Amino acid sequence: MPSKLTDVAIRNAKAGPKAKRLFDGGGLYLEVSPTGSKLWRLKYRFGGKEKRLSLGIYPTITLAEARERRDDARKLLAHGEDPSAAKKAVQAEIVANSETFLVVANEWFGKYKGKLSQSSADDILRRLELNIYPFIGNRPIREITTRELNMVIERMVKRGAIETARRQIQKCNQIYRYAIATGRLTTNPAEVLRGSVPPARENHFASIHDPQGIGALLRDIDNYHGTFVVCCALKLAPLTFVRPGELRRMEWSEVNFDKALWTIPASKMKMEATHLVPLSRQALAILLELHKLTGQWSYAFPGARTKSRCMSENTVNAALRRLGYTADEMTGHGFRSQAFTNLALQGWDKDHIDVQLAHAKGSKVRRAYDFAKYLPQRKVLMQAWADHLDELRDGNVNADCTPPAAFRHA
Repeated sequence: MPSKLTDVAIRNAKAGPKAKRLFDGGGLYLEVSPTGSKLWRLKYRFGGKEKRLSLGIYPTITLAEARERRDDARKLLAHGEDPSAAKKAVQAEIVANSETFLVVANEWFGKYKGKLSQSSADDILRRLELNIYPFIGNRPIREITTRELNMVIERMVKRGAIETARRQIQKCNQIYRYAIATGRLTTNPAEVLRGSVPPARENHFASIHDPQGIGALLRDIDNYHGTFVVCCALKLAPLTFVRPGELRRMEWSEVNFDKALWTIPASKMKMEATHLVPLSRQALAILLELHKLTGQWSYAFPGARTKSRCMSENTVNAALRRLGYTADEMTGHGFRSQAFTNLALQGWDKDHIDVQLAHAKGSKVRRAYDFAKYLPQRKVLMQAWADHLDELRDGNVNADCTPPAAFRHA
Protein backbone atom coordinates (compact mmCIF):
# COMPACT_ATOMS: atom_id res chain seq x y z
CA MET A 1 0.00 0.00 0.00
CA PRO A 2 1.85 3.15 -1.19
CA SER A 3 2.28 5.95 1.36
CA LYS A 4 2.45 9.57 0.33
CA LEU A 5 2.63 11.58 3.55
CA THR A 6 5.74 12.33 5.59
CA ASP A 7 6.19 13.82 9.02
CA VAL A 8 7.82 16.89 7.49
CA ALA A 9 4.90 17.43 5.10
CA ILE A 10 2.41 17.12 7.95
CA ARG A 11 4.29 19.59 10.18
CA ASN A 12 4.57 22.10 7.33
CA ALA A 13 0.91 21.84 6.29
CA LYS A 14 -0.66 25.30 6.63
CA ALA A 15 -4.30 26.15 7.21
CA GLY A 16 -6.24 27.76 4.40
CA PRO A 17 -9.62 29.46 4.02
CA LYS A 18 -11.18 26.03 3.57
CA ALA A 19 -10.48 22.62 5.02
CA LYS A 20 -7.97 20.65 2.95
CA ARG A 21 -7.11 16.96 2.85
CA LEU A 22 -3.66 15.38 2.60
CA PHE A 23 -4.00 11.74 1.51
CA ASP A 24 -1.64 9.02 2.67
CA GLY A 25 -3.09 5.88 1.07
CA GLY A 26 -5.57 3.13 1.81
CA GLY A 27 -8.26 5.71 2.57
CA LEU A 28 -6.21 7.46 5.28
CA TYR A 29 -5.95 11.24 5.08
CA LEU A 30 -5.16 14.24 7.25
CA GLU A 31 -7.78 16.97 7.33
CA VAL A 32 -6.37 20.44 8.05
CA SER A 33 -9.10 22.83 9.21
CA PRO A 34 -9.10 26.64 8.68
CA THR A 35 -8.25 27.00 12.39
CA GLY A 36 -5.09 24.92 11.98
CA SER A 37 -6.19 21.73 13.74
CA LYS A 38 -5.19 18.47 12.07
CA LEU A 39 -7.48 15.42 12.25
CA TRP A 40 -6.79 11.91 10.99
CA ARG A 41 -9.68 10.34 9.07
CA LEU A 42 -10.28 7.10 7.21
CA LYS A 43 -12.52 6.93 4.14
CA TYR A 44 -13.96 3.51 3.41
CA ARG A 45 -17.04 1.75 2.04
CA PHE A 46 -19.30 -0.58 4.00
CA GLY A 47 -22.64 -2.02 2.94
CA GLY A 48 -22.41 -0.16 -0.34
CA LYS A 49 -22.08 3.24 1.36
CA GLU A 50 -19.11 5.54 1.69
CA LYS A 51 -18.28 6.24 5.35
CA ARG A 52 -15.65 8.08 7.36
CA LEU A 53 -13.98 7.19 10.64
CA SER A 54 -12.12 9.61 12.95
CA LEU A 55 -8.75 8.23 14.01
CA GLY A 56 -7.51 11.00 16.31
CA ILE A 57 -5.83 14.41 16.33
CA TYR A 58 -2.29 15.12 15.16
CA PRO A 59 0.25 15.35 16.82
CA THR A 60 -1.34 13.35 19.68
CA ILE A 61 -1.71 10.56 17.12
CA THR A 62 1.44 10.36 15.01
CA LEU A 63 1.59 9.35 11.37
CA ALA A 64 2.79 5.86 12.31
CA GLU A 65 -0.06 5.43 14.84
CA ALA A 66 -2.62 6.68 12.35
CA ARG A 67 -1.42 4.06 9.85
CA GLU A 68 -1.74 1.34 12.52
CA ARG A 69 -5.33 2.41 13.21
CA ARG A 70 -6.06 2.41 9.48
CA ASP A 71 -4.68 -1.12 9.17
CA ASP A 72 -6.74 -2.30 12.17
CA ALA A 73 -9.89 -0.85 10.59
CA ARG A 74 -9.08 -2.56 7.30
CA LYS A 75 -8.80 -5.91 9.10
CA LEU A 76 -12.27 -5.41 10.55
CA LEU A 77 -13.62 -4.64 7.07
CA ALA A 78 -11.99 -7.83 5.79
CA HIS A 79 -14.00 -9.76 8.37
CA GLY A 80 -17.24 -8.04 7.48
CA GLU A 81 -17.31 -5.62 10.42
CA ASP A 82 -17.95 -1.90 10.30
CA PRO A 83 -15.06 -0.04 12.02
CA SER A 84 -17.35 2.84 13.04
CA ALA A 85 -19.75 0.46 14.78
CA ALA A 86 -16.84 -1.32 16.47
CA LYS A 87 -15.48 2.01 17.73
CA LYS A 88 -18.87 3.04 19.14
CA ALA A 89 -19.18 -0.33 20.90
CA VAL A 90 -15.78 0.14 22.56
CA GLN A 91 -16.66 3.68 23.61
CA ALA A 92 -19.98 2.49 25.01
CA GLU A 93 -18.16 -0.21 26.98
CA ILE A 94 -15.76 2.36 28.43
CA VAL A 95 -18.65 4.63 29.42
CA ALA A 96 -20.62 1.74 30.92
CA ASN A 97 -17.66 0.60 33.02
CA SER A 98 -17.11 4.14 34.30
CA GLU A 99 -20.78 4.50 35.29
CA THR A 100 -20.60 2.72 38.59
CA PHE A 101 -23.47 2.48 41.05
CA LEU A 102 -21.77 5.22 43.07
CA VAL A 103 -21.52 7.59 40.10
CA VAL A 104 -25.17 7.15 39.12
CA ALA A 105 -26.38 7.25 42.74
CA ASN A 106 -24.53 10.50 43.41
CA GLU A 107 -25.98 12.00 40.25
CA TRP A 108 -29.48 10.92 41.37
CA PHE A 109 -28.90 12.28 44.87
CA GLY A 110 -27.76 15.63 43.51
CA LYS A 111 -31.11 16.05 41.74
CA TYR A 112 -33.25 14.50 44.50
CA LYS A 113 -31.87 16.22 47.60
CA GLY A 114 -33.36 19.59 46.68
CA LYS A 115 -36.80 18.23 47.60
CA LEU A 116 -35.67 17.28 51.12
CA SER A 117 -34.79 19.00 54.35
CA GLN A 118 -31.05 19.10 55.06
CA SER A 119 -31.39 16.55 57.88
CA SER A 120 -33.30 14.09 55.67
CA ALA A 121 -30.78 14.50 52.85
CA ASP A 122 -27.89 13.90 55.27
CA ASP A 123 -29.56 10.75 56.62
CA ILE A 124 -30.16 9.32 53.15
CA LEU A 125 -26.56 9.91 52.05
CA ARG A 126 -25.17 8.57 55.33
CA ARG A 127 -27.17 5.34 55.09
CA LEU A 128 -26.07 4.78 51.49
CA GLU A 129 -22.45 5.36 52.50
CA LEU A 130 -22.72 2.88 55.37
CA ASN A 131 -24.90 0.16 53.87
CA ILE A 132 -24.65 0.19 50.07
CA TYR A 133 -21.57 1.91 48.68
CA PRO A 134 -18.94 -0.27 50.43
CA PHE A 135 -20.31 -3.38 48.71
CA ILE A 136 -21.47 -2.34 45.22
CA GLY A 137 -20.49 1.33 44.94
CA ASN A 138 -17.55 0.68 42.58
CA ARG A 139 -19.35 -1.92 40.47
CA PRO A 140 -20.60 -0.89 36.99
CA ILE A 141 -24.30 -0.36 37.59
CA ARG A 142 -25.36 -2.38 34.55
CA GLU A 143 -23.48 -5.47 35.84
CA ILE A 144 -25.13 -5.64 39.28
CA THR A 145 -27.63 -8.49 39.49
CA THR A 146 -30.67 -8.87 41.70
CA ARG A 147 -28.90 -11.65 43.58
CA GLU A 148 -25.89 -9.43 44.28
CA LEU A 149 -28.13 -6.59 45.45
CA ASN A 150 -30.10 -8.95 47.65
CA MET A 151 -26.89 -10.10 49.36
CA VAL A 152 -26.25 -6.47 50.35
CA ILE A 153 -29.78 -6.15 51.75
CA GLU A 154 -29.41 -9.44 53.65
CA ARG A 155 -26.38 -8.03 55.49
CA MET A 156 -28.67 -5.43 57.07
CA VAL A 157 -31.39 -7.95 57.84
CA LYS A 158 -28.95 -10.31 59.57
CA ARG A 159 -27.74 -7.61 61.93
CA GLY A 160 -31.35 -6.76 62.80
CA ALA A 161 -31.60 -3.48 60.86
CA ILE A 162 -34.92 -4.42 59.28
CA GLU A 163 -36.29 -0.94 58.72
CA THR A 164 -32.93 0.21 57.32
CA ALA A 165 -33.01 -2.68 54.85
CA ARG A 166 -36.53 -1.76 53.73
CA ARG A 167 -35.53 1.86 53.20
CA GLN A 168 -32.42 0.93 51.24
CA ILE A 169 -34.52 -1.18 48.87
CA GLN A 170 -36.67 1.90 48.28
CA LYS A 171 -33.64 4.10 47.63
CA CYS A 172 -32.05 1.54 45.29
CA ASN A 173 -35.32 1.39 43.35
CA GLN A 174 -35.25 5.17 42.96
CA ILE A 175 -31.62 5.09 41.81
CA TYR A 176 -32.30 2.35 39.26
CA ARG A 177 -35.39 4.13 37.95
CA TYR A 178 -33.22 7.20 37.46
CA ALA A 179 -30.64 5.07 35.61
CA ILE A 180 -33.39 3.80 33.28
CA ALA A 181 -34.77 7.31 32.74
CA THR A 182 -31.31 8.57 31.77
CA GLY A 183 -30.67 5.71 29.33
CA ARG A 184 -28.11 3.73 31.34
CA LEU A 185 -30.31 0.67 31.87
CA THR A 186 -33.47 -0.96 30.58
CA THR A 187 -34.26 -3.13 33.62
CA ASN A 188 -34.42 -2.57 37.38
CA PRO A 189 -32.87 -5.40 39.46
CA ALA A 190 -34.13 -3.79 42.68
CA GLU A 191 -37.79 -3.96 41.67
CA VAL A 192 -38.25 -7.64 42.53
CA LEU A 193 -36.86 -7.01 46.04
CA ARG A 194 -39.94 -4.98 46.97
CA GLY A 195 -41.70 -6.78 49.80
CA SER A 196 -38.80 -9.20 50.31
CA VAL A 197 -38.08 -7.76 53.76
CA PRO A 198 -40.97 -8.10 56.23
CA PRO A 199 -42.01 -5.02 58.23
CA ALA A 200 -40.10 -4.55 61.45
CA ARG A 201 -42.12 -5.07 64.60
CA GLU A 202 -43.02 -1.63 65.88
CA ASN A 203 -41.43 -0.88 69.22
CA HIS A 204 -41.35 2.21 71.38
CA PHE A 205 -37.91 3.61 72.07
CA ALA A 206 -36.58 2.06 75.26
CA SER A 207 -36.36 4.51 78.14
CA ILE A 208 -35.84 4.66 81.91
CA HIS A 209 -38.69 6.45 83.70
CA ASP A 210 -38.42 5.65 87.39
CA PRO A 211 -36.59 8.25 89.55
CA GLN A 212 -34.10 5.75 90.97
CA GLY A 213 -33.18 4.48 87.51
CA ILE A 214 -32.82 8.00 86.11
CA GLY A 215 -30.51 8.96 88.98
CA ALA A 216 -28.33 5.91 88.37
CA LEU A 217 -28.19 6.65 84.64
CA LEU A 218 -27.10 10.24 85.24
CA ARG A 219 -24.35 9.11 87.61
CA ASP A 220 -23.16 6.58 85.04
CA ILE A 221 -23.05 9.33 82.40
CA ASP A 222 -20.93 11.47 84.73
CA ASN A 223 -18.49 8.56 84.99
CA TYR A 224 -18.33 7.93 81.23
CA HIS A 225 -14.73 7.37 80.11
CA GLY A 226 -15.14 8.10 76.40
CA THR A 227 -14.22 11.30 74.57
CA PHE A 228 -15.17 14.68 76.02
CA VAL A 229 -17.38 15.45 73.00
CA VAL A 230 -19.44 12.29 73.44
CA CYS A 231 -19.63 12.84 77.19
CA CYS A 232 -21.09 16.31 76.59
CA ALA A 233 -23.63 14.87 74.17
CA LEU A 234 -24.69 12.31 76.78
CA LYS A 235 -25.09 15.03 79.40
CA LEU A 236 -27.07 17.34 77.11
CA ALA A 237 -29.45 14.64 75.88
CA PRO A 238 -31.57 14.48 79.08
CA LEU A 239 -31.39 18.27 79.59
CA THR A 240 -32.66 19.18 76.10
CA PHE A 241 -34.57 15.98 75.18
CA VAL A 242 -34.39 16.80 71.46
CA ARG A 243 -34.22 14.05 68.86
CA PRO A 244 -30.75 12.44 68.59
CA GLY A 245 -30.28 13.72 65.04
CA GLU A 246 -31.05 17.26 66.12
CA LEU A 247 -28.55 17.07 68.97
CA ARG A 248 -25.63 15.73 66.95
CA ARG A 249 -26.21 18.29 64.18
CA MET A 250 -26.08 21.25 66.58
CA GLU A 251 -23.99 24.10 65.15
CA TRP A 252 -22.44 26.87 67.20
CA SER A 253 -24.10 29.49 65.02
CA GLU A 254 -27.47 28.25 66.36
CA VAL A 255 -26.60 28.80 70.03
CA ASN A 256 -27.20 32.20 71.66
CA PHE A 257 -25.32 32.12 74.95
CA ASP A 258 -26.56 35.54 76.02
CA LYS A 259 -30.23 34.58 75.60
CA ALA A 260 -29.67 30.97 76.71
CA LEU A 261 -31.44 29.77 73.58
CA TRP A 262 -30.72 27.18 70.91
CA THR A 263 -32.55 27.82 67.62
CA ILE A 264 -32.77 24.72 65.44
CA PRO A 265 -33.56 25.66 61.82
CA ALA A 266 -36.51 24.06 60.06
CA SER A 267 -34.18 22.24 57.65
CA LYS A 268 -32.93 20.08 60.53
CA MET A 269 -36.29 19.34 62.11
CA LYS A 270 -38.43 16.29 61.42
CA MET A 271 -41.53 18.48 61.13
CA GLU A 272 -39.71 21.11 59.04
CA ALA A 273 -40.46 24.01 61.41
CA THR A 274 -37.99 26.12 63.38
CA HIS A 275 -37.64 24.90 66.97
CA LEU A 276 -36.49 26.84 70.05
CA VAL A 277 -34.78 25.05 72.93
CA PRO A 278 -34.40 27.14 76.11
CA LEU A 279 -31.08 26.27 77.72
CA SER A 280 -30.97 25.72 81.45
CA ARG A 281 -28.03 26.89 83.53
CA GLN A 282 -26.77 23.30 83.53
CA ALA A 283 -27.01 22.99 79.72
CA LEU A 284 -25.24 26.33 79.23
CA ALA A 285 -22.39 25.25 81.49
CA ILE A 286 -21.84 22.09 79.42
CA LEU A 287 -21.93 24.02 76.14
CA LEU A 288 -19.49 26.66 77.39
CA GLU A 289 -16.96 23.95 78.26
CA LEU A 290 -17.56 22.17 74.96
CA HIS A 291 -17.10 25.44 73.04
CA LYS A 292 -13.54 25.67 74.34
CA LEU A 293 -12.77 22.43 72.50
CA THR A 294 -14.93 22.52 69.35
CA GLY A 295 -15.83 26.20 69.00
CA GLN A 296 -13.38 26.61 66.12
CA TRP A 297 -15.51 24.32 63.97
CA SER A 298 -19.06 24.59 62.71
CA TYR A 299 -20.51 21.57 64.53
CA ALA A 300 -20.65 21.47 68.31
CA PHE A 301 -20.27 17.68 68.09
CA PRO A 302 -17.87 17.09 65.18
CA GLY A 303 -17.08 13.62 63.92
CA ALA A 304 -14.03 11.71 65.08
CA ARG A 305 -12.60 11.36 61.56
CA THR A 306 -13.44 14.73 60.03
CA LYS A 307 -14.46 17.94 61.74
CA SER A 308 -16.44 19.11 58.73
CA ARG A 309 -19.18 16.59 59.56
CA CYS A 310 -21.10 15.97 62.75
CA MET A 311 -20.66 12.83 64.81
CA SER A 312 -22.27 9.56 63.75
CA GLU A 313 -25.95 8.87 64.33
CA ASN A 314 -25.04 5.82 66.44
CA THR A 315 -22.61 7.60 68.77
CA VAL A 316 -24.96 8.26 71.70
CA ASN A 317 -26.50 4.79 71.55
CA ALA A 318 -23.03 3.23 71.34
CA ALA A 319 -21.99 5.20 74.42
CA LEU A 320 -25.04 3.95 76.32
CA ARG A 321 -24.08 0.37 75.40
CA ARG A 322 -20.56 1.01 76.74
CA LEU A 323 -22.16 2.13 79.98
CA GLY A 324 -23.93 -1.24 80.15
CA TYR A 325 -27.44 -0.25 79.01
CA THR A 326 -28.94 -2.57 76.41
CA ALA A 327 -31.15 -1.43 73.53
CA ASP A 328 -34.13 -2.77 75.51
CA GLU A 329 -33.27 -0.56 78.49
CA MET A 330 -32.26 2.87 77.19
CA THR A 331 -31.78 4.66 73.85
CA GLY A 332 -30.77 8.14 72.80
CA HIS A 333 -34.35 8.76 71.70
CA GLY A 334 -35.56 7.52 75.08
CA PHE A 335 -34.60 10.77 76.81
CA ARG A 336 -37.64 12.34 75.12
CA SER A 337 -40.03 9.78 76.55
CA GLN A 338 -38.29 10.07 79.90
CA ALA A 339 -38.91 13.82 80.08
CA PHE A 340 -42.47 13.69 78.75
CA THR A 341 -43.61 10.94 81.13
CA ASN A 342 -42.14 12.51 84.26
CA LEU A 343 -43.15 16.08 83.49
CA ALA A 344 -46.70 14.98 82.67
CA LEU A 345 -46.93 12.91 85.87
CA GLN A 346 -45.76 15.91 87.89
CA GLY A 347 -48.63 17.93 86.39
CA TRP A 348 -46.88 20.23 83.89
CA ASP A 349 -49.13 21.55 81.11
CA LYS A 350 -49.05 18.95 78.33
CA ASP A 351 -49.35 21.61 75.64
CA HIS A 352 -46.14 23.19 76.90
CA ILE A 353 -44.42 19.79 76.95
CA ASP A 354 -45.65 18.92 73.45
CA VAL A 355 -44.35 22.17 71.99
CA GLN A 356 -40.99 21.64 73.66
CA LEU A 357 -40.84 18.13 72.23
CA ALA A 358 -41.66 19.59 68.77
CA HIS A 359 -44.60 17.24 68.39
CA ALA A 360 -46.52 17.93 65.19
CA LYS A 361 -49.73 19.86 65.72
CA GLY A 362 -51.67 21.88 63.18
CA SER A 363 -50.67 22.58 59.60
CA LYS A 364 -47.11 23.00 58.37
CA VAL A 365 -47.77 26.73 57.86
CA ARG A 366 -49.06 27.11 61.43
CA ARG A 367 -46.06 25.26 62.85
CA ALA A 368 -43.74 27.59 60.92
CA TYR A 369 -45.18 30.60 62.78
CA ASP A 370 -45.74 28.95 66.20
CA PHE A 371 -42.10 28.10 66.97
CA ALA A 372 -41.97 30.70 69.80
CA LYS A 373 -45.25 29.56 71.32
CA TYR A 374 -45.22 29.21 75.14
CA LEU A 375 -41.56 30.23 75.17
CA PRO A 376 -41.68 31.93 78.62
CA GLN A 377 -43.43 28.89 80.09
CA ARG A 378 -40.99 26.53 78.40
CA LYS A 379 -38.01 28.37 79.86
CA VAL A 380 -39.41 27.76 83.33
CA LEU A 381 -40.14 24.12 82.48
CA MET A 382 -36.63 23.43 81.15
CA GLN A 383 -34.91 24.94 84.18
CA ALA A 384 -37.18 23.06 86.58
CA TRP A 385 -36.46 19.80 84.74
CA ALA A 386 -32.70 20.40 84.87
CA ASP A 387 -32.88 21.11 88.61
CA HIS A 388 -34.96 17.98 89.11
CA LEU A 389 -32.36 15.86 87.27
CA ASP A 390 -29.66 17.26 89.58
CA GLU A 391 -31.62 16.07 92.59
CA LEU A 392 -32.14 12.60 91.12
CA ARG A 393 -28.42 12.40 90.31
CA ASP A 394 -27.69 13.23 93.95
CA GLY A 395 -29.84 10.30 95.06
CA ASN A 396 -32.98 12.17 96.13
CA VAL A 397 -35.50 9.79 94.56
CA ASN A 398 -38.36 11.63 96.27
CA ALA A 399 -37.45 14.92 94.63
CA ASP A 400 -40.47 16.99 93.66
CA CYS A 401 -40.83 18.65 90.27
CA THR A 402 -44.35 19.99 90.75
CA PRO A 403 -44.98 23.05 88.55
CA PRO A 404 -46.24 26.42 89.79
CA ALA A 405 -50.02 26.74 89.58
CA ALA A 406 -49.87 28.78 86.37
CA PHE A 407 -47.92 26.01 84.64
CA ARG A 408 -50.09 23.05 85.59
CA HIS A 409 -52.15 21.04 83.20
CA ALA A 410 -55.79 22.10 83.32
